[in-house]
Amino acid sequence: MDIASLRKTHPDHWAKASALRMLAIDAVQAANSGHPGMPMGMADLATVLFSRHLKFDAAAPDWPDRDRFILSNGHGSMLLYGLLHLTGYPGMTLDEVRNFRQWGAKTAGHPEYGHAAGIETTTGPLGQGLANAVGFAMAEERMRAEFGAKIVDHRTWVFAGDGCLMEGISHEAIGLAGMQRLKNLVVLWDNNDISIDGKVSLSDRTDQRTRFKAAGWEVLHCDGHDPDDIDRALTAARAATGPVLIDCATHIGFGSPKKQDTAGAHGSPLGPDEIAAVREIYGWPHAAFEIPGEVRKAWEEVGARGRAEREAWEARLAALPAAKRAEFERRVAGEPPKKLSATIRALKKQVSEARPKVATRKSSEMVLEVVNPIAPETMGGSADLTGSNNTKTADLGVFGPENRKGRYVYFGIREHGMAAAMNGMALHGGIRPYGGTFLVFADYARGAMRLSALMGKPVVYVLTHDSIGLGEDGPTHQPVEHLAMLRATPGYMVFRPADTVETAEAWEIALTSKNRPSVLALSRQNLPTVRLDHTAKNLTAQGAYVLAEAEGKRQAILMATGSEVEVALKARDLLQAEGIGTRVVSMPSWELFEEQPDAYRRKVLPPGPVRVAVEAGIRFGWDRWLFGEGGRREKSGFVGMHGFGASAPAERLYKEFGITPEGVAAKAKGLLGR
Repeated sequence: MDIASLRKTHPDHWAKASALRMLAIDAVQAANSGHPGMPMGMADLATVLFSRHLKFDAAAPDWPDRDRFILSNGHGSMLLYGLLHLTGYPGMTLDEVRNFRQWGAKTAGHPEYGHAAGIETTTGPLGQGLANAVGFAMAEERMRAEFGAKIVDHRTWVFAGDGCLMEGISHEAIGLAGMQRLKNLVVLWDNNDISIDGKVSLSDRTDQRTRFKAAGWEVLHCDGHDPDDIDRALTAARAATGPVLIDCATHIGFGSPKKQDTAGAHGSPLGPDEIAAVREIYGWPHAAFEIPGEVRKAWEEVGARGRAEREAWEARLAALPAAKRAEFERRVAGEPPKKLSATIRALKKQVSEARPKVATRKSSEMVLEVVNPIAPETMGGSADLTGSNNTKTADLGVFGPENRKGRYVYFGIREHGMAAAMNGMALHGGIRPYGGTFLVFADYARGAMRLSALMGKPVVYVLTHDSIGLGEDGPTHQPVEHLAMLRATPGYMVFRPADTVETAEAWEIALTSKNRPSVLALSRQNLPTVRLDHTAKNLTAQGAYVLAEAEGKRQAILMATGSEVEVALKARDLLQAEGIGTRVVSMPSWELFEEQPDAYRRKVLPPGPVRVAVEAGIRFGWDRWLFGEGGRREKSGFVGMHGFGASAPAERLYKEFGITPEGVAAKAKGLLGR
């Protein structure tokens, strides 16, 4: 539908959509930076969705049963900010819109979760929002099965562009969603045939409609500028029995005489002359950032449209039995179950007495076996490595179209899609997601894992086979740089536990965190119990602690994580036998140790003794603890990996790479001049 026809046949709609377009145009121009073309092209879709279909109340942005709106093509962020401002979301003032992309503004270049009410997830890296939406929809299904449709019954609506569908993560996401038959998931594809380089045909010839159909989606089509046709498609989508893609034919930069349907509308301001021409074409004589009173009132009515429905929902929630209502509220608030700490303490005591020798991936399973029954919010899974990651416990049941009460997800070989879906589950609320793969395949999940930290969501990554200790699979599967990569990511808690006790403590921290993701780096090979004396205190929460004290004068400190703590303890025995007093420090979490008071860190790592770090990974990062914190460069050494691994049994690999008690002892003695 052309602009003249829109203005004539749908004047009220056109006025509201024009307000969205002009706010985006004016904000991008004021910032001299941004993406006006997408908001100009999708404003009609947004206007119909918010005015007629989206279940929300702008005055209650955290209403648990609201529909979720996700802008996967996050470069068009001003479309979202305009919607939040015009419908009356708290805090999204006109000044925030004016300050688009400026320091301290809620209106960041791409939508950032936590900056403003109504931003459901951080988007910008293309495809992430689409993949998050799959997790949102899965969480909605799971919560509805548990609490009933009177309390949980909402949809997830996604705006996505050509770039979102080209990114590889989209293939993982649409395959997972199609297999799961997520009927409350609707994706509106901004099919404008333009990317930054120009026509999409320069780089892609995929038949997206056929692709989605092949994955089990229902595919619809509409004219993305005809409000009646848009309404028809959205109405049909709400009646679907599985996920829906709506192919929305749109014009990027709609109405721009020189830039419509060109890459020029994508990522730069229109410019004063072009904006003046657009105002004339739109019939919008108002100054920059000026919204006529009647248009503002119409949008405010849209923002209040869901108030009665929200109030009716609140009455239904209040009518629930007290225990069920309290459980729902606990889950949504992200509070841990009351029995968690006691359950972890009991397992620690049992382990310290029994002293099992098991891989820490098995230790993790032992923890989940006692935690999952008392924490109905946990929802686990694996990227086709269930038997290797030990992430499935007997009580979970399998989540799928036939069993929405199931709590275990077979994600398939989709590490990136799994991580992004878990972000969506955590963002939705009521769910504590964890998922497993090999540590080396964190590379595949990296984009979404970074966003877990950027958004501060407590997703748990169970990453097993954490070193050359996995053995014969060789260097393609042996991570050496991955711990350094994850530790370098702001906001993460990276745990590399030495035994079952430390694994249990790491899980307790991960499951009580509200604003940080966790990595549990776990071994394939069996490890002895090294925490032999039970203590109720969570020592892993301190990040590092003295595991074995020096006998006699302290001359050396051995620092180690995970499987190499055993190596350090055996090296201590060799050194002590030669009269060299040696302390062993277990360091399951660098991040938590760094956050401890200076006095505690100095107590654990006092100046004076030589220091040797032992880890079957690269040295990167260890210097902070070796010759920082009171250490000295000439009195510190590292025993670990200096390149990639090799294919051989684990025992042979440790010997060949020198990660042995003898090698550690020799390093310490060399530093002592022995």
